Order: sequence, then C-alpha cells, then structure tokens
Amino acid sequence: MMKRIILTGGGSAGHVTPNLALIPELRREGWDISYIGTAEGIERELITPTGIQYYTIAAGKLRRYRDLKNLTDPFRVLKGIGQAFRIIKRLRPNVVFSKGGFVAVPVVVGAWLNRVPVVAHESDLTPGLANKLSFPFVSKICATFPETVAYLPRRKGVLTGSPIRPELLRGNAQDGLKEAGFAGAKPVLLAIGGSLGAAHINEALREALPDLQAEFDIIHICGKGKIEQSLIARPGYRQYEYVRAELADLLAAADLVVSRAGANFLFELLALKKPTLLIPLPKGSSRGDQILNAASFQKQGFSMVLPDEALTAASLTEAVAELYGKRKTMIAAMEAYPLRDGVGAVMQQIKNTARNAGNAVAALPNS
Repeated sequence: MMKRIILTGGGSAGHVTPNLALIPELRREGWDISYIGTAEGIERELITPTGIQYYTIAAGKLRRYRDLKNLTDPFRVLKGIGQAFRIIKRLRPNVVFSKGGFVAVPVVVGAWLNRVPVVAHESDLTPGLANKLSFPFVSKICATFPETVAYLPRRKGVLTGSPIRPELLRGNAQDGLKEAGFAGAKPVLLAIGGSLGAAHINEALREALPDLQAEFDIIHICGKGKIEQSLIARPGYRQYEYVRAELADLLAAADLVVSRAGANFLFELLALKKPTLLIPLPKGSSRGDQILNAASFQKQGFSMVLPDEALTAASLTEAVAELYGKRKTMIAAMEAYPLRDGVGAVMQQIKNTARNAGNAVAALPNS
C-alpha cells in the first residue's frame, strides 16, 4: 500500500529547507509526496524544481502588532483552512509534516478536521506564534534545540535535531574555490544574510573589505537585487544574490562564516563544522528568536556573537580576526556534539505517527 505524506511550511527559506532535506529520504522509502504552500511564497520557488505536486492555499499572517491587515487576514486563514481541508480529504495522506510559518496553520487544522495526524517541527529555541497555534492539533513536535522541549506540550515534544540537506554534506572545497574564482592562497570568509539578504551586514562587510581582504578571500551571498555593481570585478571578492546548487561547494571552501542566526542554517553549519560569527536579527526586526539561537551556540562554543546594533565595519573586522584565532577550538567543540543531522530522527517520528494512526483506525469497530 502506498504511503502518502503532505509537507507544508513557508514564508521564508528556513521554513522550507528541512522539508527539502527530508524529500530524498521520503522518496527512497517509497512515499508519495505532495506539498501545500502559498501561490506567492518562497516555498513555491524552492519546491517546484523538485517535481513534487504543489497545491496552493490562502494564508494570513497573525500579527502581535497593530496593522489594518489584522482585520482581513483572519478571513484568509479561514479560507485557507477550507482549501486545505478539501485538498487533504481528496489526497487522504497517512500523515502531514509541518515545518511552520503561517501557511502551515490552515494545513494543520485541515488535517485535524480530516483526522490525519500531524508531525510538526520547531527549529528555534522557543516556539514561534504559528507553531504555538498549531500545537493543539498535532501529534508530535520535533525540536532542534535541547532547550526547546521544555517549551512544548507534555508528551508531544521530542528532540530530533534539524534535518540537514544531504547535498550540503557532499560539497567539494576545490570546486568551491574554482566557482568563486579564488586560487586558494588565502583562507575564505563566507558571509550570508539569509534568503533575502541583510542590508546591514552587506553595508558593514563592503565597508570593511580593504581590511578583511588583507587576510581573506570573501564570498558574499547578499540577497536578491543587492549586488553592488561597482565591486563585481574586485579581485578576491565574489558576490551572489542567492545560491542553490553551488552552496555546498562554497561552504566546503569556507574557513569561516558570517551569518544571521536562523536555526536551520545554524545546524547545517554545525554539521559542516564551520566556525561562525553570528549577527542575529535584532528584536525590532523579529521576535528575538535569533538572539536566543545565537546565545545557545555561543554558550556551547560553536560560534561567536556580534549584536546587530554593535555591527560596524571596524567591529566586524575585529570579530572576524578573533573568530579565526578561535576556529580550532570551535571545530573541536562541534566535533564533540552528538546530535547533528535530524533526518533519521524526524523520519522515525513521521513513520511512528503514521503507523500509530493506521493501527488506531484498524482497531475501530467495522473499520
């Protein structure tokens, strides 16, 4: 009998990449896979190339602050629940896996209404609003950070780690140097500001180039539309708007990384044992989850932290130099960490949940 799963999650790349990490293993085990997302979200852009059947629904953002859209978005959420309910009723999956983001809320509720079990995944140290709203309707909640389990409903939370995209583990450093146009004479610093880029990091890095390039060749993933034309031909500095297939090789070539502190990418860097300078999104631009993520990694000796409000060209240059000096100690700490790739652990939760639901249905009278 064909095993069927629906994946969901979106709004940012961080709500999609763990799904991308699971897809090869789901395919290897013979699952029929579908995806539910929005028509305009980054999830559609990232999932479409996989060839998985993609279904769209309406979704609304539930905000903690005043906004006129707070008057209309609840109706979009209700519309999305109806759409998700009908899709799930038609597909009849064994299980739904939710990576979070506001598109996931209607899908989780739609699955619950269809009596389809849901496995959710929380990447950040503390749960976000969308996942909090979903928790009453899910069977299991996979956590990335050990600290997270304490914030989850009793008997639902389980520590699995974060699913790591397998292609990232197969990167080739020499191919990465060739892609960037570097000779390999200097250590490589890779700077990335998330899927949309980070203007503050971009500005500080470019201002610091004269000092940083004395010691490093630099790969800069700066975000869509954020290429600096005047620096395109600068030796030892390679800009990208966004990378996909090349990312594994570029990361393999990197000796150090400068990054925001999105949880999924942090655990990918942990699996790759990359010493990182974390510049988390400040509270004014987020709910503060990246600050907590970064603090956890700093405490465990995997990373250094430079607060966004303290970021300047000078502080960035100083922090990168300190990071390079500490890199061997950080690599040793990462090598000692026992939980890196969560694909197997998450897959086990998906299979157990689907199996338990099937057993429960089989035990019903006249089933």
